[in-house]
Amino acid sequence: MLARLFVAFQYLVPQHLLTALVWRIARIRHKATKNFLITKFVAMYDVDVDDVSKRIPDDFATFNDFFTRELRDAARPVTGDSRSIVSPVDGTVSLAGTIQGDSVIQAKGIDYTLADLLAADIDEANAYLDGSFATIYLAPYNYHRVHAPIDGQLVSANYVPGDLFSVNQATVSSVRGLFRRNERLIMRFLTEQGPATLIFVGALNVGSISTPWSGEIRPRKRGVVEALNLSRASTTLKKGDLLGWFNMGSTVIMLLPKACCKWHDSLQAGATLRVGEPIGQLSSATQ
Repeated sequence: MLARLFVAFQYLVPQHLLTALVWRIARIRHKATKNFLITKFVAMYDVDVDDVSKRIPDDFATFNDFFTRELRDAARPVTGDSRSIVSPVDGTVSLAGTIQGDSVIQAKGIDYTLADLLAADIDEANAYLDGSFATIYLAPYNYHRVHAPIDGQLVSANYVPGDLFSVNQATVSSVRGLFRRNERLIMRFLTEQGPATLIFVGALNVGSISTPWSGEIRPRKRGVVEALNLSRASTTLKKGDLLGWFNMGSTVIMLLPKACCKWHDSLQAGATLRVGEPIGQLSSATQ
């Protein structure tokens, strides 16, 4: 009952206004206030702070500074051989498997098309027909930086305005087409195996998404798709390199072409992941 009420509430609440309010609260610099927010959050969500590189809460200027925290060196080693695919985030697998034609599964009985997800033309979407996908949820207590799962060249990054539904399990299981409705940042790569895409999905209370190329991207409900200027940082990436971070929690979706990879058997719904942990194996380079 509570889950259904929460989903219904999201249709009524001014999602962008609420998210803007959270954005402001998360950036309060008053020492006592931000320390209170950080310590209460750590206690409420039982946040694992063992790998945090700074003192908590004193070394963080704001709650958001803590939320987007860096970890100490070597806290997330990238493991596996040169063809391994590693987890881009700390999080929990929502779903992973094979794309059925152009249809990606969101939840039981709910799917969406590649073209809708990618906000792209049919030719671009067709690159992933019958390919592989993995959807990974970042809970509030997770480390919220996103890293490259494979080596590749970043060729484009587009911000798509949209809704800000929550991406928790109750909402994902109820709101049709949630991932194509919500705002998202779509990063496209060229690899030895062909194209690859990683998508940052925005959500309720996700104040913004940041990348080394764009700086901070604030949510907006409407407008045109915006192509990021990629000249600020190198676009040649190795596994484990930083791609960006969520200012509050959300979801990432990874897409790979048909016959490009094989997910490990352990990549099942509910599995817990850490950045750099092998989750699959790339095939030989495409012809």
